[in-house]
Formats: sequence, structure tokens, C-alpha cells
Amino acid sequence: MELRHLQHFVAVAEDRHFTRAAERLMVSQSGLSASIRALERELRAPLFVRTTRRVTLTEAGRALLGEAERVLAQVRAAHEAVAAVQGVVRGTLAVGAEQCVAGVHVAGLLAAFRRRHPDVEIRLRQTGSAALGEEVTAGRLDLAFAYRTQPDSDQLRCVPLAAEPMYVLCHPDHRLAGAPAAVTPQDLAGEAFVDFHPDWGPRRATDAAFAEAGVRRTVALEVNDVHDLLDLVDENLGVAVVPRHFRHKREALTALALEGTGEAAYETVALLPPAPATSPAARALMGLLETGGG
Repeated sequence: MELRHLQHFVAVAEDRHFTRAAERLMVSQSGLSASIRALERELRAPLFVRTTRRVTLTEAGRALLGEAERVLAQVRAAHEAVAAVQGVVRGTLAVGAEQCVAGVHVAGLLAAFRRRHPDVEIRLRQTGSAALGEEVTAGRLDLAFAYRTQPDSDQLRCVPLAAEPMYVLCHPDHRLAGAPAAVTPQDLAGEAFVDFHPDWGPRRATDAAFAEAGVRRTVALEVNDVHDLLDLVDENLGVAVVPRHFRHKREALTALALEGTGEAAYETVALLPPAPATSPAARALMGLLETGGG
């Protein structure tokens, strides 16, 4: 099995299109098709279902994809490790992050990294915490900054960044605005909530807090952007439960501490592969973060 066959397979799986994958790889479409056929012959299984409109993975293709991505990530890490021994950090740094994650200023950290390592190509992907964990495990990301969704494991390390309580944001005219400085989930029963999609860290922390308190809630307005969430609360369309640092992003809103949730809290971590599989670029970025260089 040749590495180029795996590279070609992953490209087609990502693009779901032979022509686009061939253009991205800068190979002929006939050569790409031949490479996929050779891989299918070796594995004795079809990897794609081809139609005139789209290309989809077969069950065998889905099984191969994760392993192929891990193999290619390990090969890339090997090249970068040799370069690092020679005193050069180069290659690609693929970073994932949730929006406004606590404990790290992602833009500032990446800017500091670029100043120190201009030969490294930086890529950034923003999505929910569960997806970020999956992409680090699969080798598609070198590291990610996310809400803690799982403990350390053989495939994923969690380096703590920050932990903070949750707060309720509401419009100044809302009935809660005149309440004491803290409320409980029971005080919020029956409210309409503005919240993020279920994969987002703040949503997961809020769901855990209300489940622990035994209070059901209705998410009436679901968004995937911090500013949209704040705008909706600002229009008095609902209340939001958010990590403490969100309360400073819209000073006009009333912020109330959420109490009575036991151990439920918003904890953010850096997600990394096992130490031997962590790329030199990822180690350099974490070094900057730990020394305050960002």
C-alpha cells in the first residue's frame, strides 16, 4: 500500500468529487482514478459509490478513512520531528477552537506563533467541542482548544486551561433583572432560552447543570455565533446561560450568577494527541501558551 494511494483516497473522501480532488492534488483525473482502483484491488473492496452527481464512501471506505488519516498524520509528524531535531519548526499547524474559549486568546497566540515560526503554515477550524476531539484523535488537527467533554485517554490528552462558573444573561427589562445577584435553575423554569448548538461547550455545560438540578428547559432560539446569541438576549427574546467571561461582551445586559448546580462548571482544555504523536509545531504552540508568549 503506497502513501500516495492513501493521500489520493483521503482527498476524494474529503471533496466527495474526483475532479476537485485531482485539481487540489495537481494530478490528472485519470491518474487519480487509477490510484483509487489500485487501492480497491489491494483491499479487495470498493471504497466509493460513484454516480453522475456525487461520490460517497462505502462501509469499507468509512472504515479506511480514519486509519488513513492517522497514518498520514504520523508520516507528517515524522517529517516534522526530523526537522525539529535540526532546529527548524516547519510544516503545517492545524488548530481547532470553539468561539471565545476561556483561558486562551487564540488570535493572539497564533500571531505570536507566526512571528516565531514563519515557515509553518497555520490552519484554523472552528466548530463544537465533540467534533474537535474527534478531529484531534483522527489526526486532522494537531491540537484544539475546547470545553472538556471527556477525560484523558490513550488517544486524547486534556491540558487544563480555565474553569469558571456559569452566569445568566437577560435584558434589563426582564423579570429576573430585579432579582438578587444569583439565581438557580429552578428560578429559570419556564423561561425561553437562547443557546448554542448541542455540540458547543457552553451548551453542554448548561445542559449538564440543568440535568443535575432536575430542571427541564426549552431552547427556543439556537445559534452558532456568540454575537447572535447576545443580540437575541439584547432584544429580550430569551435568556442565556453562559460562562462568566461572556458577561463582559455586552455590558447593557444583566448578568446573574447561576447557583445550585453542584459541580457543573465550564472547564476548557487543550486537546492533544498522545505525547509521542504530538507534532513539534503543536508543542511549540503549547510552549508559547504556557509561558505567556501569546
